[in-house]
Amino acid sequence: VQLQASGGGLVQAGGSLRLSCAVSERTFSKRYMGWFRQAPGKEREFVGAISWSGGRTYYVESVKGRFTISRDNAQNTMALQMNSLKPEDTAMYFCAAAHSDDKWSPSYWGNYGMHHWGKGTLVTVSS
Repeated sequence: VQLQASGGGLVQAGGSLRLSCAVSERTFSKRYMGWFRQAPGKEREFVGAISWSGGRTYYVESVKGRFTISRDNAQNTMALQMNSLKPEDTAMYFCAAAHSDDKWSPSYWGNYGMHHWGKGTLVTVSS
């Protein structure tokens, strides 16, 4: 499974960015997907996840109400819409795919991550 995140950049606080993740795998529609981030000098943080159909999502408290995860199974893509950005959102953002046998497990993913990872895209929020 190959994943590639894109769409990062520099934005002012209060602004918006939309990240995309392209996945090259024919069973994409059967995998739970997620976003993670890692700020300089900090540990990786789970941002949120989306179910196969997109009908179920999970967000960590720090981004709830500001970030939205969506997916397009026909295009094998996932997106992270980030609104009302704050300087503390500055990080490298990674998209990830769960193992094909995983059940819906945000608490597990938050602690242990997902099975497949792509290269990140840098988001910088200036104050």
